[in-house]
Amino acid sequence: MAGQKGDPLSGAVAGGQATVAIVDDHEAVRLGLRAACRDAGYDVVAETADVPTVLAALAVRDGGRCDVVVLDLSLGDGSSVTENVRSVLATGSAVLVHSIADRVAAVREALAAGAAGVIPKASPMASVIAAIATVARGEALTNVEWASAIEADRDFAKAQLGRREHDVLHLYASGLPLKLVAAQLGIAHSTAREYLDRIRAKYVEVGRPAPTKVDLLRRAVEDGILPGLDGDGGDARR
Repeated sequence: MAGQKGDPLSGAVAGGQATVAIVDDHEAVRLGLRAACRDAGYDVVAETADVPTVLAALAVRDGGRCDVVVLDLSLGDGSSVTENVRSVLATGSAVLVHSIADRVAAVREALAAGAAGVIPKASPMASVIAAIATVARGEALTNVEWASAIEADRDFAKAQLGRREHDVLHLYASGLPLKLVAAQLGIAHSTAREYLDRIRAKYVEVGRPAPTKVDLLRRAVEDGILPGLDGDGGDARR
């Protein structure tokens, strides 16, 4: 990573460097991640073996949060994936899962609980650093592991969206600001907002809430409104 210090972080968060916490019950993993993050220009604010300890560390910080918590799913304390992800999200921090890629059920559980993405432990460290930057920007990490976890679960109850709601979700989840969605569909911005509110309400009704734009992207992929990733791991929407 020589010569690239800070590069993956460029523009990651407005107003300064991203803040990162690491949760893994293997000390060697924590130390390796901490060193790589610091080399890349990240501010590592905590590195712990369990979620309660990282929550305590975040609680004494101004704002009580950090930008990204890199979380291992296989902690040895008997805690549940959903409990851990939701506890971290409650602080206002985003969650990036860093775990063994073949644990599809656990990864799917983490994504359903609100994790922004998953990066396998076998990934090159440069990929892990880039993934942290993506999540720090508030974006979903839509890689092969993310898509595989979603596609492995065919039990999602689909929200019954009308044609216009479908169109709004398709454009908005593709990345367009709501104002441009409204302009492209020839409707008022307030009308587009009403459609978006209805879409979110319908997903709540089927037990799949989507409070953020990242969540709506997940729902759109899950329901076939947007394509996932192509066979080579690229984004099939491009």
